[in-house]
Amino acid sequence: MDPIPLDGTVALDRALVGGKAWAVNDLRRLGMPVPPAFTLGTDACRRTLFDGALPEAAADALRRGVRRLEEELGRSFGGGSRPLFVSVRSGAARSMPGMMDTVLNVGATAPALRALAAERGDGLAEDVAGRFAHQFAKVVGVAPPDDPWDQLVAAVTAVFRSWTAPRAVAYRGHHGLADDGGTAVTVQAMVFGNADERSGTGVLFTRNPLTGAAAPHGEWLPRAQGEDVVSGRVTPQPLDALAESLPQIHARLLDAARRLEREARDVQDIEFTVESGRLWLLQTRAAKRSPEACVRIAAAMVRERLLTTGQALSRVSADDVAAVLRPRVDPAAAATATVLARGEPACPGVGTGTVAPSADEAEERAEEGEDVVLATVTTDPDDVHGMVAATAVVTELGGSTSHAAVVSRELGRPCVVGCGAGSLTGLAGRQVTVDGGAGIVYAGPLPLVPAASPDDADLREIAGWLGIGDLAELPAALAAPLPGVRSAHHAQPR
Repeated sequence: MDPIPLDGTVALDRALVGGKAWAVNDLRRLGMPVPPAFTLGTDACRRTLFDGALPEAAADALRRGVRRLEEELGRSFGGGSRPLFVSVRSGAARSMPGMMDTVLNVGATAPALRALAAERGDGLAEDVAGRFAHQFAKVVGVAPPDDPWDQLVAAVTAVFRSWTAPRAVAYRGHHGLADDGGTAVTVQAMVFGNADERSGTGVLFTRNPLTGAAAPHGEWLPRAQGEDVVSGRVTPQPLDALAESLPQIHARLLDAARRLEREARDVQDIEFTVESGRLWLLQTRAAKRSPEACVRIAAAMVRERLLTTGQALSRVSADDVAAVLRPRVDPAAAATATVLARGEPACPGVGTGTVAPSADEAEERAEEGEDVVLATVTTDPDDVHGMVAATAVVTELGGSTSHAAVVSRELGRPCVVGCGAGSLTGLAGRQVTVDGGAGIVYAGPLPLVPAASPDDADLREIAGWLGIGDLAELPAALAAPLPGVRSAHHAQPR
């Protein structure tokens, strides 16, 4: 078993290396600024799960892979005057955002942390130490050992095992994905978005994943690491804040985003870190998007000659069109209704039901036939079962790139995020209406009116590709097999 280098020199099999490693390799091929990395493939995951422990061959591959990182960067793993820290990240062939585990800052031994303090300052070393201890204990289940290689083996084993975590199994079940594929694990040199005032982390969508608008959309969190943004535990700043504080970095990021979208011919979800004024790209993938965005983006990319009509049709489902045609909140009723909370729109649509403050309660009440709205401080991968059961999702914290927002868009659940700390307190058991497009939670059930889309230009264009005159017939036409059009909905075309 060999470590698979992600240096962009060789095309890789996505089924073996997973989507993250495939993307890192492709970013390196394109000459993008990416921290060096290698991966252990999905075959190592399956073997680990079968044996109950990481095979010796895989542990040896880890050592050889890290040695290559040390040589490339001139750093030493777990110590030395210039220490190397690594991240350990999952990556299945099909993107499963947030469903499996990650461990950052591996290699945070006492000597390495002293060397980091001498190199970059006590503040960074203390922050890295605290983050590592907390995350390692949460993911692996024990306090981190002193030996860096023991840390690495334990982290990789835990990430492989997260393939079988209940949340990952539930996610695959909901999306009809097989359980036997396994996840790859990517080991990548750390860059520190928490290093100083000219550092941070963020997520950029090349187009708005909520509305489908062509303008870039994203969020930025200064002095933070990547997990801070996607966790939803904090509410980040809009991407414009990066343009104000680090305009050259913002310009380079947008240039890279435009190139990646053209290369992939699809909307990209790009994770990035800025370390002391230097931009690093960590991942890119086809973006999860709302049903409305699916329709808008597919039509726009045909007009822009990025896609053929057949390729565009493969990315629009009957459910997407049905969602665009779905009734909306009656504006007259909304004008006089009591507003219980306001936040950032994360997925359009309307959901009405009784507020459940936890995923478990949402699932239980839904199983009893009740319409429920999951309203909580934030969501994490363990809450997916409740999100699936709910008619809508609302959170107090997080932004449009948080876990709640990304998963809700993929599920097609109306979602409002970032309503404010404490804003949902006392709503449990109340009937509410959630308008995910407006970002508002209303008291009580509100009447709906037909969608204002019988003359929708994008739907008309899609209907024209299929030779359909009546938009009401469009969902049924998309649900039927389309000759010459593959059915991989939302798949990245390359």
